[in-house]
Amino acid sequence: MPTLSVNVDHVATVRQARGGKNPDPVAAALLAELAGADGIIVHLREDRRHIQDRDLEVLRKVVKTKLNLEMANTEEIVQIALRVKPDMVTLVPERRQELTTEGGLDVLGQQTSLKPNIARLKKAGIRVSLFIDADPRQVKASKGAGADLVEIHTGKYADAPDEESRKKEFFRIARAISQAHRLGLRINIGHGLDYQNVAPFTALSPIEDYSIGHSIIARAVLVGLDRAVREMKELITRK
Repeated sequence: MPTLSVNVDHVATVRQARGGKNPDPVAAALLAELAGADGIIVHLREDRRHIQDRDLEVLRKVVKTKLNLEMANTEEIVQIALRVKPDMVTLVPERRQELTTEGGLDVLGQQTSLKPNIARLKKAGIRVSLFIDADPRQVKASKGAGADLVEIHTGKYADAPDEESRKKEFFRIARAISQAHRLGLRINIGHGLDYQNVAPFTALSPIEDYSIGHSIIARAVLVGLDRAVREMKELITRK
């Protein structure tokens, strides 16, 4: 049965817009867990634009499911991960100017810097996932770098301008999932998935976890977080 991990970064984005204490991403994480979320995701960015160090530290103490830290492959953030010890980390590319993560990590071109840090994190008992595009070269490189999992980037699928393009992207992702499965990698998917476009992926059994944030938080503004999480959980587990 696939699981659902909820990213609460956007709750912190609203908080940081006013520089106050509310809404609290930690409270949102606990409510998401109560509604059936199987994991909580936060991205501690280098510029700290939304999630703050204290958020991560408190979440590590209170999250009862699994805590997934999205992070850049930098020494500062690796050191934080080694100290806080989330259940897993997902290494992602990061640019200061981007609104959200725009594409997958170039694992093939960054083996030299990725391998030692992946080894350090795994030695500390932290599972390591790499956020990659549905590219067979990147899937193979992820295995070679020592990752436990890959998270396949679904953004191009979500942003496809028409049905033909969407189907093309879906099959490209499906092939990457099959390849990762054959190589013994565990598989998550995420980015841009919402209540309208997630259903086709439920036919792909190797998918272990859906990483979803923006669409759940956006729906929660209208119907509440409990209902938003439950509705998404029902969609991804429906056969």
